[in-house]
Amino acid sequence: MQYIVTAYDGTDEKAMDRRLMAREEHLQSVEKRMKDGQHLYGTALLDDEGTMIGSVMVVEFSSREELDNWLKVEPYVVANVWKKIEIQPCRVAPIFMKLYD
Repeated sequence: MQYIVTAYDGTDEKAMDRRLMAREEHLQSVEKRMKDGQHLYGTALLDDEGTMIGSVMVVEFSSREELDNWLKVEPYVVANVWKKIEIQPCRVAPIFMKLYD
């Protein structure tokens, strides 16, 4: 099943520091999930000044439980970067999935 994960960073004065400290580990985990076919797309959310304030990802897991297990070890969750996470099931159109064939 595919999901849209929208995750919002904290808004306190240390939020960007936490994001930057965990960023390399987060990107490495994204790369691994991409190779495993679990991470389809991703982008940083930006505010009007271009500052990162969150993330949007389209991921694919066999179940919501598997997705929840990933979130337990996701570096931005572990490092307390993401303060609010919204998850919505979705279906990526076949034309876009051809990128992975």
